[in-house]
Amino acid sequence: MQILAVNCGSSSVKSALVDTVTGWRAFEARIEEIGTASCRLRVADAELPLGAVTTLDAAVRRTGAELRAAYPASSGPEAVAHRIVHGGSRFVAPALLDDQTIEAIDAISALAPLHNPPALAAIRILRRALPDIPHVAIFDTAFHATLPACAREYALPRDLAQKLDLRRFGFHGTSHGYVMHTVAAYLAVKPQDLRIISCHLGNGASVAAIEYGRSIDTSMGMTPMEGLVMGTRAGDLDPGVMLRLQREFDVADLDELLNTRCGLKGLTGTSDMRDVQRRAAQGEESCRLAVALYAHRVRKYIGAYAAVMGGVDVIAFTGGVGENSPMIRQQCTQRLEFLGTVLDEDANHDATFGAKTSVAEISDTGARARLLVVRADEELAMAREAAARLAVAMQLDTDEAKLTSRVGHR
Repeated sequence: MQILAVNCGSSSVKSALVDTVTGWRAFEARIEEIGTASCRLRVADAELPLGAVTTLDAAVRRTGAELRAAYPASSGPEAVAHRIVHGGSRFVAPALLDDQTIEAIDAISALAPLHNPPALAAIRILRRALPDIPHVAIFDTAFHATLPACAREYALPRDLAQKLDLRRFGFHGTSHGYVMHTVAAYLAVKPQDLRIISCHLGNGASVAAIEYGRSIDTSMGMTPMEGLVMGTRAGDLDPGVMLRLQREFDVADLDELLNTRCGLKGLTGTSDMRDVQRRAAQGEESCRLAVALYAHRVRKYIGAYAAVMGGVDVIAFTGGVGENSPMIRQQCTQRLEFLGTVLDEDANHDATFGAKTSVAEISDTGARARLLVVRADEELAMAREAAARLAVAMQLDTDEAKLTSRVGHR
């Protein structure tokens, strides 16, 4: 099945027309740094500057135009899969998009203000542009619907927590789910046979404890701000820090501060880990601290989740930083020998992906727990989840038609 996967962020639109059986991308486009002078379109092997005048709406429309130019309507996508960061308590599985579903997603946008609103804008534009095919929402929070109560709940008054739906949801579920299935296939076992610690390290970052095929804990909470140090988010903070900040900022300004001016950017002035590492290597103290703090937080969560699961079989790294930074992987895996894993320094430094594999092993031969790097492919994961949801819908329609036919013949 040919499905257009659309991954819309606060400053980027990534899209790919994916064959859900083979994984082949018939079309791929990325528009990055929207709203800045560096905004650019990447399609096929070409890169085209678009400039600061490009808005999110314009970027989505341009993506649609590039798709139509590459494929006439007769050979275009059979469905569209849209990534939605926050599904709240209601959406624990992929959902077919209609007006009512869109309204329900919009109602929880405050939980992910950087992500849900632009995704909804893209949905509305693409439903108008492609009205004759189904659109499916894929929720980052859905993979973590299996969290047990002890990992899901906050220690707040029960009536207040239930009234305001204050609980931990977790994010990056599409990525963590893809890591789980990819690692299991690489090791030729079922996900139900593995304890995996999945580290999605990018501008947004999270760790998930995946025990025998189910997410049982994860570092992000009610919103994507909890947990690891990220590009522009601080991660774990003492609530007392929040109370102190409230004396200095109104709610809107505090929201903006916590989402866009903390993390690596707050420590160093940039959210780009490549730049942070370069400056750290030159001896810049703020960047050296940022790298140490970043890796310390990841390592702390790895140790915690190994304890939660009673051990670990695989520690996997994915995401822009997790895939491309040997130094960060090395620092995140220091002193983990007690878990049965040992980093192979040469394999870590030289880790690459082949044409037919999306996994690179970086653990020492004979280590009990494996260290793996997984090339992220959220678009393929989204497309396959959408195809599975559409297959269920088609089966339900078939069953309903058969039932109607039987009733009509009585």
